[in-house]
Amino acid sequence: KGASGAPFFRSGSAGVIVNGLSDLYHLGAITPQQLTEARIWLSDLVVRAACERATDEDLRALDTNIEEGVRANDGGRFDERQRLNREFHIILAQSTRNPIVAITMESVMGVFGQFIEKIGPSENPYTLPSRRRFMKLLRARDSEAAVAEMSKHLRRLHDQYLARWTEMAAAA
Repeated sequence: KGASGAPFFRSGSAGVIVNGLSDLYHLGAITPQQLTEARIWLSDLVVRAACERATDEDLRALDTNIEEGVRANDGGRFDERQRLNREFHIILAQSTRNPIVAITMESVMGVFGQFIEKIGPSENPYTLPSRRRFMKLLRARDSEAAVAEMSKHLRRLHDQYLARWTEMAAAA
């Protein structure tokens, strides 16, 4: 209700979904295993759509993100590196031109950032080579190969993350 009593409308915000998913994660209703599984499944859908819909501008934004990630990694800036790695997936999801997919990925990446903060920094020598292979496949619009590259990378990464989570849980 507005100040004069008439209704008013606010523009939508992904923040509500991000906060809701974050709350579920913190309450234990979403486990790290479920979070990583959902990320892999969602990425499969995103990559397929991005291979069809990504524009040259989207590709440039992804390339810029990768190069910024290289600089963050070379500078030993873990927080920035992990933020940029998550942002890569958000940019990719935005290239699908589907706001529901983009908001969903933004939400998953927001919670994933909280998960990564809990498990702490780690070496990640395979993300950059995988991203470069992925970008070649995306530019070629080879959705099957691009999905395979992304899935292989994410599964490897998530195995590493879940192993660290299990070690932390056992130590606690």
